[in-house]
Amino acid sequence: MRIAILNGDPDSDSEFGKCVHSVARCLAASGHEVTTLDLVELDLKGCCGCWGCWVKTPGECARRDGSAEVCRAAISADLLVLASPITMGFTSALLKRAADQMIPLLHPYITLRGGEMHHRPRYGKYPALGLLLGAGADCDAEDVEITTAIWERTARNFVSRVVCTAVANRPAEEIANDFASAA
Repeated sequence: MRIAILNGDPDSDSEFGKCVHSVARCLAASGHEVTTLDLVELDLKGCCGCWGCWVKTPGECARRDGSAEVCRAAISADLLVLASPITMGFTSALLKRAADQMIPLLHPYITLRGGEMHHRPRYGKYPALGLLLGAGADCDAEDVEITTAIWERTARNFVSRVVCTAVANRPAEEIANDFASAA
């Protein structure tokens, strides 16, 4: 299985970041093809709402930043793991910025799906989503539940679903097994 991990931890030396890379190593050791992108190392300018990705450069961000690498990794994966510590009740701004810049993976046209309005898919297949969350002292189970619910809404827009939410308070091997069996 092809797995892409978007590490949205803004602190590359944190315990959470080490956990993300340990999970990636465990997944690779069990035979999965794993791509890990440390978002803090990419030049992600953020979506400016210019719609150039739909009009000027269909399928690619017109700003030419690290979003092309994020989109390529995401659409090529069978499982896209969104990894971030929970800060102030949600995932990092870095992960949110990367997710916002995946809008070129959809068409600008709207369709009705499941009684809701969504963008029409650009591709025939989208990856399942997994969440790897770092829950610090100021985080509780409700924060994890709310964060998962928000990403489930995002997954629907990407013709996908969240298949696993894991909190980084267990051994990396267990977390990797959860992701591998969920997808």
